Amino acid sequence: MTKAAAPAVPDEISASCRVPLLVLFTSAALWLVIGSAFGLIASIKFHAPAFLAACPWLTYGRVHPAWLSSVLYGFCVQAGLGVTLWLFARLGRAPLAQSWLVILGAVTWNLGVTLGVLGILGGDSTGFETLEMPAYGALLVFIGYLLVGISATLTLHQRRERPLYVSQWYLLAALFWFPWIYSTADLLLLKFPVRGVAQAVIAWWFADNFLTVWLALVGLAAAFYFVPKLVQRELHNYYLALFTFWSLILFASWAGIPSTAPVPAWMPTVSTIATALTLLPILAVALNFHHTLENTYSKLASGQTLPFVAFGVCGFLVAGVMRIFGAFFDFHQQLHFSWFEPARQFLNFYGFFVMVMFGAIYYILPQLVGFNLPSPKLARLHFWLAGSGVLLLVLPLAVGGVFQATQLENPAIPVTDIAHLTLSFLRVSTLGDVLVLAGHLILLGNLIALTVRFYRSQAVTAYSEATADLFKTSEVKP
Repeated sequence: MTKAAAPAVPDEISASCRVPLLVLFTSAALWLVIGSAFGLIASIKFHAPAFLAACPWLTYGRVHPAWLSSVLYGFCVQAGLGVTLWLFARLGRAPLAQSWLVILGAVTWNLGVTLGVLGILGGDSTGFETLEMPAYGALLVFIGYLLVGISATLTLHQRRERPLYVSQWYLLAALFWFPWIYSTADLLLLKFPVRGVAQAVIAWWFADNFLTVWLALVGLAAAFYFVPKLVQRELHNYYLALFTFWSLILFASWAGIPSTAPVPAWMPTVSTIATALTLLPILAVALNFHHTLENTYSKLASGQTLPFVAFGVCGFLVAGVMRIFGAFFDFHQQLHFSWFEPARQFLNFYGFFVMVMFGAIYYILPQLVGFNLPSPKLARLHFWLAGSGVLLLVLPLAVGGVFQATQLENPAIPVTDIAHLTLSFLRVSTLGDVLVLAGHLILLGNLIALTVRFYRSQAVTAYSEATADLFKTSEVKP
C-alpha cells in the first residue's frame, strides 16, 4: 500500500500559488478599473447626453455592455478562479498542480476578454445581456477557463487532506457549472442559434445561472471559509450549509424568466415558484452565519478581510429578498422595466460577490508574498469607498425604480416626464460610480505595490547571494 504524502506546509503552498494568483488578481483588478471607467461614462450620459457623443465607440449602447463584460468576465470570474485555486490548495494541504496551466489560461482568458470588449465597443456585440462578447472572444475565454480548471481539478484530486470542507463542495460545483452554462449558451445563441423566443429563454437561463448560481457558489464558499477562520469559530452547522448548496442549485437555476416574458405561460410560472423557493437558501445562510458569529459581531469591523466579507453576505441576503419582492409584489408588472432591476442586479454581483472577493484578495496576497499590505489604511479606505458607492448606487436606483414603476401605471403621465423625474436618483448613483472607481484604484495600487515590494526583495536577496564572495576580504598572511 502506497504511503500517503505528508500535508504540504503553508510556505510550499504559497510558493506554488504565488505567480499564478498574482497574474489572476492583478489582471482582475486592472479590468475592474477599466470596467468602472466604462460604467462611469455610461452613468454620466443619462444626465449629460452630449458627453462623448461624437465618439461612436463610447455611446451608451456600447459602454454599458463593455462595463458589464469587463466587471463580470474581467474581474469576477478571474478573481473567483484565483480564490478557488487558493482554497483548493490550502484546504487540501497540497501545492497547486501544474501552475503553468493557470498562467497560460490567465493569458488566454485576458486575451479573450480584451478581444471581446473591443468587439463590443466596435459594435460587434451579440445583444444578449451578460453574453455580449462576440464569438471570437468567447472562444478564447472558454479555452482559458478550461486550462485553469484542469489545474484546479488536479489540485483537488491530489489533496492530502481527504475529507472535503464545505467550501470545497461549492467550488467544485462552480468549477463545472460555468463551462456547462457558457458553452451551452454560446452554442445555442451564437454558433447554432435557435429560433424565436427560445433565444430569449436561453439568454435568461444563462444570465440567471451565471449571476445567481455561479456567483453564489463561489462567493458563499469564500465566506464559509473566511468568516469562521477569522472569528476563530467553527461553522455553526455543516448540514445547513449542505442544505443551502442543494436548494441553491435546485431552485435558483430555474428562476430568471420575468412574468412579462412573451413565452408560454408555464415558463414564467415555474420561474416565479423557483424564485420564491430561493427564500430557503437565503434563510439558511442567514441562520448559519448568525449562529457562527454569535457574540462575536464586534470582530466584523477588524482587519481588512472581515468587513468586506460581512458586507458581501449582507448584500447576498438583501439582493435575494429584492428578487423575491420583484417577483411577487410587482402587481402591475412595471417594476421589471424600471431602475429597480438594475439596482438588484448590481447589489447581487457587486455588493455581494465583488465585495467578498475584495476581502479574499486582501487576505490571500499577503499570505502569498510574505509581506503585509503596503498601506492597511488604504485598504480600510477602500472598504468605505466601495461600501458607500454600493449604497449610493443601489438605494437611489431601487427607490427611483419603485417611483418610476408607480408613475408608469398612470397613462396620463408622459414617459419623458417620468424620465426627467428620475434624473435626481441617477445623479446620486453617478456619485456612487465615482466612489467605486476610487476604491478600485486603491485596490490596484495596493496589488502593484505589494508585488513590486516582493520582487524587489527577491532581487536584493539574489544579488546579495551572487556577490557575497566578491566582497569577502582575503586574510593577509604574515
